[in-house]
Amino acid sequence: MSDHIVIVAERKGTTLRRVTLEAITAAITLLHGQSGTIHAFLSGSDNDNSLISSANELLQYGVHEVHIAKHAHFEPYQATVVLPALTDVIRELQPKYVVIGHTSHGRELAPRLAAALHSGYIADVTTIESSADKASFVRPIYAGKAFERRHFQGVAPYVLSIRPNNNAPAILVEPVEITNPDEHIHQVNCEGIQLSSIVQHVVKRINEEIDLTEAEIIVAGGRGVRGPEGFAILKQLADELGGAVGASRAACDAGYCDYALQIGQTGKVVTPKLYIACGISGAIQHLAGMSQSRTIVAINKDREAPIFSIADYGIVGDLFEVVPLLTTQLREIRQ
Repeated sequence: MSDHIVIVAERKGTTLRRVTLEAITAAITLLHGQSGTIHAFLSGSDNDNSLISSANELLQYGVHEVHIAKHAHFEPYQATVVLPALTDVIRELQPKYVVIGHTSHGRELAPRLAAALHSGYIADVTTIESSADKASFVRPIYAGKAFERRHFQGVAPYVLSIRPNNNAPAILVEPVEITNPDEHIHQVNCEGIQLSSIVQHVVKRINEEIDLTEAEIIVAGGRGVRGPEGFAILKQLADELGGAVGASRAACDAGYCDYALQIGQTGKVVTPKLYIACGISGAIQHLAGMSQSRTIVAINKDREAPIFSIADYGIVGDLFEVVPLLTTQLREIRQ
């Protein structure tokens, strides 16, 4: 077994997702200064010429070698279709760890990969503690109420998925002059790829907004927003802060906003640097999705609202007065 580590690169369109750069940081942590190389697996359609540029970008962030899997069936993405190509790469390299982002794609792919490799899998890792001879992994349990520390036993490769926004993204290393790309970028043999199902239509949401799971600042609204128009003032504050807008399930169920914004146990799990909860009472299902935010600011008229029990800063007041005031103050500071 080698000391190789494989990360599964993920892109949004033709751009590497932040969680991919965080996976590189996780790999560097796992190497712990020991000898070993970081490999990246990158997949896409057979006519996607941007894969090479993404591969070159990965090399600039400290990845030693990139394995590109191209096939007509890889777009739209299906974990079951990509899995055989990834499994072949893992079996050839025999890495110690495989690091995958705990995203919608990663959550679908990682357990399947672990099963295919007859290997162990630790999901939703928030912290990696690594030494020369041992690594342990911390993950939330019971909807974020507690944390457990796990480590792998048995035969590698080990599969883990990392929660976005819990590792610093990798930084650019010294520019690498690639004289012979074949030494660093490899094409994966994808012959024999089979479809177990056919996706006939994929409806993509036209949305240029910041991805909630990767947003560093989130302004979220609950039932206290009172209606769709209430989210307009949240959007203004989010824009001023360079953040994204989220919502509680109560707000989504009431029809105030799209379910794509839902944060919580049955929605997205987020870990931004700043989370501003506006008119959110703090139901346990919502806390499960945002309680790991680094700084939480709660704005609510009800001083007894449970959200204040986990907030770092609380403002007891009407969000329709407080939020516009914050937006105005920020705007004036910027000017």
